[in-house]
Amino acid sequence: MTLPALPLFHRLAGQPVVVLGHGEAATAKRRLVERAGALVIDDLALGIDQGARIAFVAHDDETALQADALRARCAGLLVNVVDRPDLCDFTTPSLVDRAPVLIAVGTAGASAGLAKALRLRIDALLPQGLGALAEALYAARAALRVRWPDAALRRRGLDAALAPGGALDPMREQADDAVARWIDGAAPNATGRHVIHLTSADPEDLTLRHARLLGHADALIIGADVPPAILARARADALRLAPGDPEPDGIVVELRI
Repeated sequence: MTLPALPLFHRLAGQPVVVLGHGEAATAKRRLVERAGALVIDDLALGIDQGARIAFVAHDDETALQADALRARCAGLLVNVVDRPDLCDFTTPSLVDRAPVLIAVGTAGASAGLAKALRLRIDALLPQGLGALAEALYAARAALRVRWPDAALRRRGLDAALAPGGALDPMREQADDAVARWIDGAAPNATGRHVIHLTSADPEDLTLRHARLLGHADALIIGADVPPAILARARADALRLAPGDPEPDGIVVELRI
């Protein structure tokens, strides 16, 4: 399955970013750039001299818009032309902010309104303390390695804790010491072999249980006829095995048509 765009999170703190234009659209981009900690540069030549790598162009005048977009791109900058996805090297998503957790909803420029509607739905579902949970897990990395020296066991323990109803279920508010208490008493998720009988090539037809299994699997046993759209729902680092290959320890899922 081909992605319409590759979503990336770009660190911009202290970096120059060119924002050209006046009016509401340009002001919104300036706010976005400043929110990321970047330095807003409103002159293209100055931005190029200072090593800017990104430019937002929000001119009302079509001639100025085309000219500045071309100049910026020829200088090696990635260019976003506001409301003109056909002229963009990248588009800006609608953001759900639970820093350091960020969820970006994009439509590759097809509909900013749709992206906004989806963002608002997701925003209403997520607890305000989700960022604190992420920070606590980051701070507990050393303790996790002590608790589970083996990386596979550590990953399965985290999978179990973060699963629906788990000790660290991210969809509910957690106490400040939830991660520490979990590490003290947690047990890793069970290993096992599972078979998923696919009823169609559409990943939307997967049951919730099957979708969770794909997300947790350490290895997948895949026949030649398993659709790529189904495989896209699995962990990117899960082993891909052919039927009959030796199976590793952990959670192994066989996909059958």
